[in-house]
Amino acid sequence: MLFTKMHGLGNAYVIFNQLAGDIENQDFPQLSRAISDVNFGIGADGIILICPSKKADFQMRIFNEDGSEAQNCGNGLRCVAKFLIDHKYATAPNFTIETLGGVVSVEVEVKEEQDVEYVTVDMGEPKLLKGMLPMEGDPSAATINEPHSFRGNVYDLTCLSMGNPHAIIFVEDAKKFPLEKVGPIIEHSRLFPERVNVGIVQVKSRQEIDYRVWERGSGITMACGTGACAAVVAATLNDLLDKFQPVTVHLPGGDLTIRWDEHGHVWKKGTAAYICHGEWGMDHIR
Repeated sequence: MLFTKMHGLGNAYVIFNQLAGDIENQDFPQLSRAISDVNFGIGADGIILICPSKKADFQMRIFNEDGSEAQNCGNGLRCVAKFLIDHKYATAPNFTIETLGGVVSVEVEVKEEQDVEYVTVDMGEPKLLKGMLPMEGDPSAATINEPHSFRGNVYDLTCLSMGNPHAIIFVEDAKKFPLEKVGPIIEHSRLFPERVNVGIVQVKSRQEIDYRVWERGSGITMACGTGACAAVVAATLNDLLDKFQPVTVHLPGGDLTIRWDEHGHVWKKGTAAYICHGEWGMDHIR
C-alpha cells in the first residue's frame, strides 16, 4: 500500500490514492487508528482516501485518528487539491471534490515552476441552526453567544456547521485557555449527540484573530480549516469582525485567509505541503 503523507499548516494526514486502483478492501477505521499511532504507525491526525466520484470530479474520504469518519476537513481538502494537480489527475485549476459534508469547489494557484502555491476552497454556506449540527434544543434556532454550563463552568457558545459541527468560544488569551481540559468535556457533552469540534478565538482586530482547536476524534491539532471558517463566521455573527472582508486567522501551524462573502459562502485560502512518500505493510495491522 503506497502512501503520501501531507500537511496543511501542521494538520497531517496519510493519503491513499484510490484513483490508481483500489487499495485492498479493509477496515478503514482500524487502518486509520493503526497508521495514526505515532509509536507503532506512521503518526498522523488521520488518513485520507482519494476516490472516484459520481457527484463531483473527485471524492475525499477522511478518517480521524480515533477511526471515526469525518464529514469535512479544510486542511485535508487543500492537501488533496495539491496532490491531484501535482499528479495530473486534475488538469484545470478549478475542480470539485465530494466530501461526506457535501461537494466543494477548489481553485489552485500554480507558480511559474509548476508548484502549487495556494489552494482556495469554497467551503459553502455555514449552517447556523441547531438541527443542522445537530445540537440539543429548538432545531430551528441559532446558537449565538449562548451560555451553557459544563461541570460547573459556564461558557458562551456560538455554534454552526461547516460540513462538520463547531462550537466557538471567545477568550481573552487563546494560548492560556485550558483547551486540553475543556475541549473533550464539550466534545462529549450530551448537548451534541454527534459530538463537536471546540474552537477558541481571541479577536486581535476587525480583520485578525487567533484560533486554537480541539478536533472531534483527534484532540488538539496544529490547524483546522473548517474550524477557522467557523471562527470567522462566529466572530462576524457577534459583530467582532468586518463583514465581507478577508480575515487573517493565526493557527499554531500557520495562517489562513478566510472571507465570508456577500452571497453567504465562506472562502478559505492557504498552503499544503508534502512530508514523505512510502509503503505501508499490512503486517502493521495484523
